[in-house]
Amino acid sequence: MFKNLICTKEGNIYIIKIAREEYLNSLNEEVLKELDRAIDIIKKDEEIYVGIITGQGRAFVAGADIEAMKDMNFEEARRFSKTGNELFRKIENCEKPIIAGINGFCLGGGLEIAMSCDIRIASTKAKFGQVEVNLGILPGFGGTQRLSRIVGIGKAKELIYSAQIIKAEDALNINLVNKVTSHETLLEECIDMAKLIASKGQLAVRYAKNAINKGYEIDIDNAINLESYLFGLCFASYDQEEGMSAFLEKRDPKFNIHCDKKVSSSL
Repeated sequence: MFKNLICTKEGNIYIIKIAREEYLNSLNEEVLKELDRAIDIIKKDEEIYVGIITGQGRAFVAGADIEAMKDMNFEEARRFSKTGNELFRKIENCEKPIIAGINGFCLGGGLEIAMSCDIRIASTKAKFGQVEVNLGILPGFGGTQRLSRIVGIGKAKELIYSAQIIKAEDALNINLVNKVTSHETLLEECIDMAKLIASKGQLAVRYAKNAINKGYEIDIDNAINLESYLFGLCFASYDQEEGMSAFLEKRDPKFNIHCDKKVSSSL
């Protein structure tokens, strides 16, 4: 099904491994299109609750494919940027959480795809950087926007202007990643996090993602109104009834997103 990806489904978890190892998993049009199809699988498969994106070999993604980009003209480059941005927004806006398991070089477009994920877990071997100015260009897949939102505008400017490459621990210190783990246990850590999330009320998880993402982009009053609406919507679900009943009865809840109490509603 895929030439550049290895995709596996483990229970409610879908693992996407970028496997263009001889090119350090660099992104070209073909890889972007395959990733787009893989994200569609996560979105459409009702049995999938959480996605994981990682890389094979020495890199998570070492950037965009420079050989494929070198001779692009203005329109071609803008279309390539648009393709990447549409994909990364699809990852960001996917109602299901997606975890980046950063196993190695996470540079340029690699950092941009990682930042579009909900949670970033890094190997001690991971290295991070928005290095595009080394090539006479700026980040084109959302790096100028997401990096400043995650680490602050001053640090984002420093990293982008200098093209500095930082280690995993430094990335953790500036909140660019959520956690650093050993290289050998990276995928296991990602799966453990995915299983933990998958064990919760999935409607609530998806509404929470919606509230966080949309709320971050609007004023606080409208954001709070959105939260109140989604909070109320939870009370039309089986999961809310089951979760609260289980709490009061001192037992583990048996959530089922497919079993609606009153309405079936998703944003």
